[in-house]
Amino acid sequence: MLMRIVLLLAMGGLLAFGDGVPDLAPARDKQDRAALDKLVAEFRVVAEKQPNDAEALYRYALARSYAAEVAVEVHDKVQGKGNAEAGIRVAEKAVSLKPNTAEYHRILGTLCGQVISSNGLAALTYGKCALAEVNKAIELDPKSSANYLSHGVGNYYLPASFGGGVELAIKDFQKAISLDPKSADAYLWLGVALRKEKHNAEAHKALMKAVELNPNRVWAKQQLDKTPAQ
Repeated sequence: MLMRIVLLLAMGGLLAFGDGVPDLAPARDKQDRAALDKLVAEFRVVAEKQPNDAEALYRYALARSYAAEVAVEVHDKVQGKGNAEAGIRVAEKAVSLKPNTAEYHRILGTLCGQVISSNGLAALTYGKCALAEVNKAIELDPKSSANYLSHGVGNYYLPASFGGGVELAIKDFQKAISLDPKSADAYLWLGVALRKEKHNAEAHKALMKAVELNPNRVWAKQQLDKTPAQ
């Protein structure tokens, strides 16, 4: 187990920040929580053995974020919150070690937003982190589609009274798509946000595009099925 993770870490130079770990996205797409839990445990071992290795910490935080994402999708708010909070502590350490790495700020902001998605009252504690960290990521890397996607998710879950809101989220998702027209996740979240604003026809079209770009994403298919075409 440990050797497999060490080999993945050794590949870090071949993976652009944001590409993540090869095993994580497929497990997320299939909502395979057992596989994600296993990956979280494996990356935790490496992070604990390398507490001053920012990349090892980041990858563990990323695994926690994927696990939190799926937990929220299946309405397990307890596990969603637990994974996100555990990831925050690790991501904060990665940011402190390499404060000029945009992706580390992005994942920290994403994790803060995921706590809010599991518990709206958490906006009082995590709202500032959710947007400020992703804002910093955008400042460091303004051409990253993933940064605007994370900013949009943060705005989607953050109440307007805390500086967020669905209208702002829609603009973020559209910006993410303009930077990466093949971002299935950006189309997915654009569809979810448009549906919340009662723009069902546009939402349906965006979700169809998300499924076309990534037909393995279970949650995208679920959202498409529940979205009227008119």
